[in-house]
Amino acid sequence: MKTHRTSLFIPWITAIALLLGINTALAGPFGLSQVSEQSKKCIECHKKLNPALYEQWGDSKHYRAKVSCFECHHAEKGDKDAYTHYDETIAVLVTPKDCARCHDQEVKEFTSSHHAKAARILGSLDNVLAEVVEGNKGMKTKAFPGGVSSAAVNGCWQCHGTEVKVLEGGKGLLDPATWPNTGIGRINPDGSEGSCSACHSRHTFSAAQARHPDTCGKCHMGPDHPQKEIYEESKHGIAFFANIDKMNLDSPKWIVGEDYSAAPTCATCHMSQTKNQPVTHDIGMRISWNNRPAVSVRPEVSDAKMGLPGKDVPWTKRRENMQDVCSNCHNENWVKNWYIQYDSLIELYNEKFAKPGLALYAAAKPLMKPIKFGNKLDFIWFEIWHHEGRRARHGASMMGPDYTHWHGTYEVAKHFYVKFIPELEHLIEKGVDSKDPKKQEAAKNLQAVLDKTLKTENHRWFIGEMDPAEQAAREKAAKDFKARYK
Repeated sequence: MKTHRTSLFIPWITAIALLLGINTALAGPFGLSQVSEQSKKCIECHKKLNPALYEQWGDSKHYRAKVSCFECHHAEKGDKDAYTHYDETIAVLVTPKDCARCHDQEVKEFTSSHHAKAARILGSLDNVLAEVVEGNKGMKTKAFPGGVSSAAVNGCWQCHGTEVKVLEGGKGLLDPATWPNTGIGRINPDGSEGSCSACHSRHTFSAAQARHPDTCGKCHMGPDHPQKEIYEESKHGIAFFANIDKMNLDSPKWIVGEDYSAAPTCATCHMSQTKNQPVTHDIGMRISWNNRPAVSVRPEVSDAKMGLPGKDVPWTKRRENMQDVCSNCHNENWVKNWYIQYDSLIELYNEKFAKPGLALYAAAKPLMKPIKFGNKLDFIWFEIWHHEGRRARHGASMMGPDYTHWHGTYEVAKHFYVKFIPELEHLIEKGVDSKDPKKQEAAKNLQAVLDKTLKTENHRWFIGEMDPAEQAAREKAAKDFKARYK
């Protein structure tokens, strides 16, 4: 979180005091001069009921600025989740709209990011898996009388966020299928998107914690996006854990090259200040490839699809932003050459596997049951791009060679050749033998697409048609290898 200058503190504290009916005489240069009367009443009770919560707040910058319970939890009577609590109108949820009372720029940047839109996964293929394939409608609540999948509630929604449902009856009751939830794209009752506490855990809201890679690891890990594990394998992660005592994570400004130099964290590269750039809460502004879809695309393309302002920021500018971070530790030639390596891996994956795979999958559709994940090929292709393909691309993007190769391109290639193609051939055989002319025609078309794919330079080795010159070079290399280790 940015450290505000003194001149910025005075107007936002005064504005909050006026907004919440707090005596403006309490507003000081760095916060309130004393805890408000409303918050004093909250503290008196919650210090006994929730002592750990009180201690967390006591360790926060909010505490030192005398910003307390009421300043954050205050609500207007017309708010959907508002209720009267000891003569005060409050809400359980503190949303980005609430945080924006003081942290307007941070919220503006965050709202423009993919993080804030993470709950748009609802209804996607991932959710079909959690709601139908893995789950059922066994979890019944007032907001979901027809039932909802607990696999989605406890899995997908806890990282991506859900739409929080307010129950009737007052007292701030929220539906248990949707709360508690700190998913980063959470859709809040006030219409705002996101959860600041996804990274800045309540009630310390620590910038130091948000700068630590473990915070990102809550969501960015696992078989389909193992950024945390990749980071730990990389030279960056090795340096961080070896020098964590030198990282100065509590520094107010935390500028790489000034406040620390031992290693970068996720925040260093994607968010934090450099000598030339301010903090940004839009984590896409330094990324030059979006490696989430089956085929990697430039980030402005995906931003345009989501209606985000980043659609107007070209990938070249974003790469310049990231290279500015890199330049604090690496020289120009190192950075330039690394990006050549990275781009080459993305091109390899896109051209050899992703684009042909999508074309083959589309050609196979008429021969498959029209049910999502109702076919063996659905699972095979999904894991090739969604799990293994992402691991390869993310591994290359963060310098994790084992994830790039053994967990990535090796798995992609193995399953492309020994699972994907054999299943295509099986569908072709069934289609040819079918009495349905449409199936026969679809099988003929799929065979043509498959033959064309396997005849390309990338795949002809698989049908025994490797270029003779390349074959000779491979044989010589094998011979030389054996000679070295006699």
